[in-house]
Amino acid sequence: MYNMENYDGENDYMQQEDDWDRDLLLDPAWEKQQRKTFTAWCNSHLRKAGTQIENIEEDFRDGLKLMLLLEVISGERLAKPERGKMRVHKISNVNKALDFIASKGVKLVSIGAEEIVDGNAKMTLGMIWTIILRFAIQDISVEETSAKEGLLLWCQRKTAPYKNVNIQNFHISWKDGLGFCALIHRHRPELIDYGKLRKDDPMTNLNTAFDVAEKYLDIPKMLDAEDIVGTARPDEKAIMTYVSSFYHAFSGAQKAETAANRICKVLAVNQENEQLMEDYEKLASDLLEWIRRTIPWLENRMPENTMQAMQQKLEDFRDYRRLHKPPKVQEKCQLEINFNTLQTKLRLSNRPAFMPSEGKMVSDINNAWGNLEGAEKGYEEWLLNEIRRLERLDHLAEKFRQKAAIHEAWTEGKEDMLQKRDYETASLSEIKALLKKHEAFESDLAAHQDRVEQIAAIAQELNELDYYDSPSVNARCQRICDQWDALGALTQKRSEALQRTEKLLETIDQLYLEFAKRAAPFNNWMEGAMEDLQDTFIVHTIEEIQGLSTAHEQFKATLPEADKERLAILGIHNEIAKIVQTYHVNIAGTNPYTTINPQEINAKWDKVRQLVPQRDQALIEEHARQQNNERLRRQFANQANVIGPWIQTKMEEIGRISIEMHGTLEDQLTHLRQYEKSIVNYKPKIDQLEGDHQLIQEALIFDNKHTNYTMEHIRVGWEQLLTTIARTINEIENQILTRDAKGISQEQLNEFRASFNHFDRDHSGTLGAEEFKACLISLGFDIANDAQVLNCSHTLAVRGLTGFFFFCFSFALFPPYTSIPPLLFYSCFSSSSLHLPMWFPPHPATSTSRIVWISSLILLFF
Repeated sequence: MYNMENYDGENDYMQQEDDWDRDLLLDPAWEKQQRKTFTAWCNSHLRKAGTQIENIEEDFRDGLKLMLLLEVISGERLAKPERGKMRVHKISNVNKALDFIASKGVKLVSIGAEEIVDGNAKMTLGMIWTIILRFAIQDISVEETSAKEGLLLWCQRKTAPYKNVNIQNFHISWKDGLGFCALIHRHRPELIDYGKLRKDDPMTNLNTAFDVAEKYLDIPKMLDAEDIVGTARPDEKAIMTYVSSFYHAFSGAQKAETAANRICKVLAVNQENEQLMEDYEKLASDLLEWIRRTIPWLENRMPENTMQAMQQKLEDFRDYRRLHKPPKVQEKCQLEINFNTLQTKLRLSNRPAFMPSEGKMVSDINNAWGNLEGAEKGYEEWLLNEIRRLERLDHLAEKFRQKAAIHEAWTEGKEDMLQKRDYETASLSEIKALLKKHEAFESDLAAHQDRVEQIAAIAQELNELDYYDSPSVNARCQRICDQWDALGALTQKRSEALQRTEKLLETIDQLYLEFAKRAAPFNNWMEGAMEDLQDTFIVHTIEEIQGLSTAHEQFKATLPEADKERLAILGIHNEIAKIVQTYHVNIAGTNPYTTINPQEINAKWDKVRQLVPQRDQALIEEHARQQNNERLRRQFANQANVIGPWIQTKMEEIGRISIEMHGTLEDQLTHLRQYEKSIVNYKPKIDQLEGDHQLIQEALIFDNKHTNYTMEHIRVGWEQLLTTIARTINEIENQILTRDAKGISQEQLNEFRASFNHFDRDHSGTLGAEEFKACLISLGFDIANDAQVLNCSHTLAVRGLTGFFFFCFSFALFPPYTSIPPLLFYSCFSSSSLHLPMWFPPHPATSTSRIVWISSLILLFF
């Protein structure tokens, strides 16, 4: 129920509480074993008080025997118990017992006084087990293990030499009884003949061990052999309680034996103690005498004036520390060891403590030794301080000399350098370099300020420490300070001179830069102006020359402002010259930002002034030439704008005549010849236009905004007009020949012409394949039943009304040729790759008809 497997000191001891709470039911066999064991254990202690218990849960209910048990096993007195018989008195007594248990570091969980007063067996057994753990098992310690582990280890060590004994726990390892017998035999071998015991006879083994323990070792019989053998696993807590009784019985006997052995040594110890007392007295007297002689030497603080003398004192002190004091330290240590050893021996022998003679106590010796060490520490500090003082004086003097020498070496030549007037002949870049160099020197000078202050501080410290050569140190320090002040004044003076010169040169440089910034664009402007004024111009229109004239007038308007800019630029140059003359500045070279000079500016300005009137004259002459060209353009345009539309009108009239002809072919031919004559009579106007065009070309005029007609357009249109009227007249003549050859009436001609014009919707004089097919159908040709004619009609085109006439009437007048598809037949004289004779029919024909037919073809094509 209350497991102790992980018992380790106080914390592990408390672990049983959790197990107690988790195990709420008590095994009946274990309960029986625990009752017997715990009752016997309690009685083994209560017998010392002359009482005992019979029933563990009943006899502890009033708390009186419980408090008595705790007093016996702890050796301490508990609070006075309540003697009343009431429940409240019993609870009070049990609480006092539980409080005492808790005061020993035991935390009781789920165990209250009411349960004990009510006779709760589970709680009562748990409480007794807690008491056994705390007072019988907790203090067991074996090889750094305690409590349960310590007890188990003790059992294992004691039973290790015995065969058939293997103690691993506090339950089944004890069932055969050999473990109990081995413990008894190990400590009292005369009580048990271990060689006669058998592992297979646990009842005999257990009864033997329990009987011998009760009879010879005063260990009450806490268990019955039947209880252990008849249980599969004996109660661990009962076994542990029983075994702990063996541990305490044997450990007490061992202590008694040890005490007996010590009695034999008492006499020898007494004699040894007497000798130690005598040795202590002698050592104490010698040590105190040495301390009294040494302290005055250590308290001597007479200083020395030289480092060698102080070093000798320090060496003597080191010899004292190294040679004289260590043996005394050993004597003092040995004295304390002897005293402590003596006191220990006297205490162990139960004899009074040793009291040395007056003034020779350990405390007296420690006080004297403390005074010695105090004097020693003060003497050492004084020696070290004196040596440090002398060393510091020597170090400061050497440091002063070193710093003074370094500073004097640094200042050498600095005054001559600061008094140079090299800035008077330097350029701006050189001045800036000198300023940078001077700023670096000022930084260096400022950095050396610390060195000067350190030199003065060292000199001051040497004076305060009464250095023997202070006068020479002070004189040298004064020279350094005076020189430092002089360097500061010269540095300030040179800095002001350099800055003043830099400002003058920067002003001049700014003026140079401003001159360059303004002179460069002004120079470029003059060069551009001269280039523009001398530039040859080519213009083709009056507008272009007027634009040039306007631009030239605008340029002339900028001349006054440009002259002001020129004077301002020259003023900058004059200002530079004034500064140079006023402040006597030495300027090496010319303006570094530009190569332009005032003389060059004036020369170019004069050149611009000369070129302006020359440009005026050239523009006036060109303006007159362009006015004449404009007159020629207008003259040509006036005529071309009349002739061009006239030609176009005539072309349209001829087209309408060829489509909308009225009357007989002879009337039409007469009308066309009269129309041709009126066109030819228009030729002189064309010739006059050619003359005007000749004048334009001679004047190198290439465009004319007053007309869209060029001479080339007029020529082409005139030639097309003549060709069209001639072709139209020729077509009428061919129609007359065809009519005469075919015997076509005027009505047929009009019908064919009307059909042709009807399907020539775009008035181009040409019928396409579909238009031609539709036209043939409208004239009565049956082409729907002839596959060849139908296929050809999809691709054939007819050009000209005369050809159309010839096609229609040639097949109507010459039946022998109707076997040839008309459309295919007509394709022969529209193909340039076929020859007409190959299509002549094989049938005989009259020569007259053949001649007429061939003549018609010739007239058609030519």
